[in-house]
Amino acid sequence: MCGGRHACSCHDAPDPRLEGFLAPCLLLLLKKEPAHGYELVERIKTVELLKAFPDPGVIYRYLRRLEDMGMLESRLEPGSGGPARRVYSITPEGEDYLKAWVASLREVRDALDSFIMTAEKDLKQN
Repeated sequence: MCGGRHACSCHDAPDPRLEGFLAPCLLLLLKKEPAHGYELVERIKTVELLKAFPDPGVIYRYLRRLEDMGMLESRLEPGSGGPARRVYSITPEGEDYLKAWVASLREVRDALDSFIMTAEKDLKQN
């Protein structure tokens, strides 16, 4: 997805582990509309799938990392009566990564569904 320009793993299949779930959540929020960091800190609280909300510093680190990987881009916009704000938006590479994440989660969901069906069937027999 980065075309090999960066030392990252964005061209590999996404890792569906929950500790890595913050990046796709941020990308999804930015797919809906560009936002500055503080706004994302507030909006991430609306993501029902996260059981705990990350520290704002973690979110800002992820934003910088995603930008370094080419999944986000940012621009400075004048603040309303304060300093300029960095506004983030998703790039085509970020959209590709998000699509790959969804595909990976579908595979995991299908495997879990299969396991649950088999387990429920086998447990009923006992």
